[in-house]
Amino acid sequence: MDRPATAEELFDTIGSAYEEVFGRPPVIDRALRHLLGALPPSSRVLDIGSGTGRPVAEELTAAGHRVTGLDVSSVMIDLARRQVPAASFVHTDVRDWASSPESWEAVCAFFPFLQMPRRDTEAVLADIARWLVPGGLFALVTVPHDIEDVPVEFFGHTFHATSFAPEDLVRRVEAAGLEVTGTHSELFTAEEPGTPPEEHLLITARKPGRG
Repeated sequence: MDRPATAEELFDTIGSAYEEVFGRPPVIDRALRHLLGALPPSSRVLDIGSGTGRPVAEELTAAGHRVTGLDVSSVMIDLARRQVPAASFVHTDVRDWASSPESWEAVCAFFPFLQMPRRDTEAVLADIARWLVPGGLFALVTVPHDIEDVPVEFFGHTFHATSFAPEDLVRRVEAAGLEVTGTHSELFTAEEPGTPPEEHLLITARKPGRG
């Protein structure tokens, strides 16, 4: 493919190999522990960029929460529906998706912003703030870099990546109307020969108000 792959094309091609190579990054486990320890029973959780459904939707539904996953890849949606039948999965781009205000006790966004322009990430963060109930929780994981529209090789394909430096992303989460409650950064190396370590950043936040 001469042109950069879109997110849909990239993850339709990768499919189940993503789970095999990336498995359970420790930062995702940390985010899940945070959510599972803080959410009230039977919470409504929106998982943006839900991928194969594992481990996020799988663990949250096993704990009794009501999970809806969104993903741009039809292949990932099919995998997730088979692997986590207790959750609901929607084939859509979050930028095209609408939800009523104050509909979710929690929103997860684990790596979905790396192929979005910065203005789109800012718009989605504002949407998330509207969608959360007062006191609702937000957990975001990304690869933090001060880059915009930079070609990146991933699973033998090229896509254009955009991200933020950690402090810039924290500021944008706050500008969307959320209170940042913590950050955590660590290095992760995927189970793929020749893959260099990458930094993973977790930002946890809540919507101000009674929860």
